[in-house]
Amino acid sequence: MTKKSEEKDIMNENKEQEMQDQSFGTDNDKSSVSDNQDDKKGEDLNLKLNELNDKYLRLFSEFDNYRKRTLKEKIEYSKMASSDILAALLPVFDDLGRACEMADDTKDEESYAEGIFLIYSKFKSILTQKGVEVIPTVGEDFNTDFHEAISNVPAKSDEEKGKVIEEVEKGYLLHGKVLRFAKVVVAN
Repeated sequence: MTKKSEEKDIMNENKEQEMQDQSFGTDNDKSSVSDNQDDKKGEDLNLKLNELNDKYLRLFSEFDNYRKRTLKEKIEYSKMASSDILAALLPVFDDLGRACEMADDTKDEESYAEGIFLIYSKFKSILTQKGVEVIPTVGEDFNTDFHEAISNVPAKSDEEKGKVIEEVEKGYLLHGKVLRFAKVVVAN
């Protein structure tokens, strides 16, 4: 080979080497730029994650406070609901107190009995106003939704079978729901 061709080859090799060095440097620059972008994206994601965690904790805390507040309000409401009924019953209680005081002094038993009957009527009307009803029993078919059988007796006829023949304790409904089951004797 001639000297000129060797020089050209060396020059070509040098150019190729420079180009590789430049491209390698460019790759380093590109990778450092991309690393910076990745770091920035990571920081942005961490900030977003922290923000979402903060929102989640605030919502959880707010919901917990709401739950506690509604529970407290529910307890307070149930206390106040019973106060309405008790306030309505106080006059009956006062009347019974007066009747007890007069029991020793009363010589007229008929007027005393009439006074007790009036107190009973007043009490019954208050319960009716508040939605309390007596559960029908004697002569009705035995129904486990309303009646509690405390005894069974043999039926005198086929018509009596499965029917309530005696009421031991009255049962009551409050707005259609059982307040107390009626205790009954059933014919079998």
